[in-house]
Amino acid sequence: MERFRIAVIDDEPIIGREIKRGLSKEPRYEVETFLDGESALQRLVQVGFDLLLCDLRLPGMSGLEVLQEARKRIPSCEVILITAHGSVDSAIEAIRAGAFHYLTKPVKMADLRLLVKRSLEKVTLVREKEALKEALFSQNRPSEIIGNSKAMLNVFRLIEKVAPLDSNVLIQGESGTGKEMIARAIHQRSGRKQQPHISFNCGGFTEELIANELFGHEKGAFTGATETKIGLLEAAHRGTIFLDEIGEMPHSMQVKLLRFVEERKLLRVGGVKQLPIDVRLIAASNQDLKEMVKAHAFREDLFYRLNVVLIQLPPLRARPDDIPLLIRHFLEKYSRAFGKKMKGVSSEVLEILSRYPFPGNVRELENIIERAVALSDELEISDRDLPSDLRELSIKNLETEPKLTLEEMEKKYIQEVLAKTHHHKSLAAEILGLPRTTLWRKMKQYGLE
Repeated sequence: MERFRIAVIDDEPIIGREIKRGLSKEPRYEVETFLDGESALQRLVQVGFDLLLCDLRLPGMSGLEVLQEARKRIPSCEVILITAHGSVDSAIEAIRAGAFHYLTKPVKMADLRLLVKRSLEKVTLVREKEALKEALFSQNRPSEIIGNSKAMLNVFRLIEKVAPLDSNVLIQGESGTGKEMIARAIHQRSGRKQQPHISFNCGGFTEELIANELFGHEKGAFTGATETKIGLLEAAHRGTIFLDEIGEMPHSMQVKLLRFVEERKLLRVGGVKQLPIDVRLIAASNQDLKEMVKAHAFREDLFYRLNVVLIQLPPLRARPDDIPLLIRHFLEKYSRAFGKKMKGVSSEVLEILSRYPFPGNVRELENIIERAVALSDELEISDRDLPSDLRELSIKNLETEPKLTLEEMEKKYIQEVLAKTHHHKSLAAEILGLPRTTLWRKMKQYGLE
């Protein structure tokens, strides 16, 4: 049975209790009462109310302000405003602000129950729609890219949106975050997927070499050019070209690339005839190109041509929830590759890897798991299978961690809860699971008054 959380916000306790009593007869409703909007919004973030029944005039924040703030924090939350000062103007303002409905006091319980039922039916429909969208999105999610963190889900959604388009894409992220995999995923979901996907790393080459690789050359263009060579841009005609580490491209070569991006025509080295090329351009960099533009290290006009759609890949340390998923994926991958039947990793290994900052990102984690699977003689990877520097780093971190007594830990936790509730003692006591008198005594004991 689907349950709904309802908050009743009214500075008159009797009204709040009456509404709660009337609605609580429906077993699917969990009703809480509040005397002001601030405490209700704090609780909203913790439990995620489905519906707010809010008085328009409150001490502190007004009902309209509560409505606006609630919709910002949880867009699916519905709000019914109630007031003894009903007017057409305030009703219109409430509806424009996103209120589900508007009632004047005294409220008839039968009318309120009907409105609550209708508003929660809307909440259910929105939930079902979002669940369906998520299910469809999950089916289309790039299977080769692992991650369920919020940051990666945003990346997956962006891939699905941009893939069918022909716009240029710029992918930025630290080394090892999977920029080339993202580029390939975009190509595989585009209308060009049956055509070539060609990658080229712009780092470490001179302008002459890059020009020769990208644009090709005509026979006799230079000493040793005994035949015509087709460049990578031409080879990728009707497909996708992925230019990795674009920030490393020499400045003079950036001018030539800009001309191609603008005209979609190329001139082979030593050639006199321009060739029209239909290609989608995806570029990537482990540097912040916008900062490079400010430092005059990258052409501004080329940056804006490439940066039509930006995909920013998060480093692995920013998505620690994905580490267990990635470990499992690489464990299965290399178990198959090495003909082993690894069952998993020990809790110590998971703890070490979850705390490690991974300067080399996903690529580094993959190398660690590949090495461990190759060297392990057991069915489970233990800390003995990890590189020695990683084990030593974990031990050093453990040794240097501050040791807290139970009293110090309790004091710290109470401080955090009080800070998050803005010293609302009743709410803090509820979160801590303590009687209010006990919280008051502990606050006095720890000097937190």
